Amino acid sequence: MRAAARTGKCPLMDGADIEWRVSEGLTPYAEALTEMEARAAAVRAGEAPELVWLLEHPPLFTAGTSADAAELSNPMGFPVFEAGRGGRYTYHGPGQRVGYLVLDLERRGRDIRCFVHALEAWMIAALGDLDVAARREPGRIGIWTGEGSSEAKIGAIGVRVRRWVTMHGFSINVAPDLSHFGGIVPCGIAEYGVTSLAALGLNSSLSDVDSALQRNFPLFLRLLSPAPQVA
Repeated sequence: MRAAARTGKCPLMDGADIEWRVSEGLTPYAEALTEMEARAAAVRAGEAPELVWLLEHPPLFTAGTSADAAELSNPMGFPVFEAGRGGRYTYHGPGQRVGYLVLDLERRGRDIRCFVHALEAWMIAALGDLDVAARREPGRIGIWTGEGSSEAKIGAIGVRVRRWVTMHGFSINVAPDLSHFGGIVPCGIAEYGVTSLAALGLNSSLSDVDSALQRNFPLFLRLLSPAPQVA
């Protein structure tokens, strides 16, 4: 059964609109993937607006294009899906905010590295609003927090771009069951653990995270927009 969704419009800097959708409950992964791919095709054809889609999934693992079977043990027997995005194995489950972005890079500079950098900055700023000192780490994928023995990943990123339209996106650990990550080597990084807002002693809800993301969305758009041409 498909989760209910709340939708709205988020104004873009160029005057266009982007659909901002929040799905309630748990959205089956296969349904989300099918809908996301259909929406990307519609965006490319000019038949639908761009989309930011915030949701939760039931417990599952996804395999990116660089996934190594040796990094999957899956003692819980969760379903494993081929995602088609970049990266390795990732866990999704209740208590984790997943964000899927269907955006047209044809009109935003055709720069995938810029897109990923802007996405990282957006997540870091949103987590900062929730009192988490988050950061990038050179040579590592994802968003990190803590120092020394407490250093851990709090957010993951995995994207795909087809005909300059983005798919997939990010996840932020709000209050998931962190033991579920034990079924994989998250993103192929075994040296560090994972954490969540709840594990850090913060009582932020999914709605709090959504609000922080929406507040900081203009930053993402500024970083993503191509620089103006000088005559």
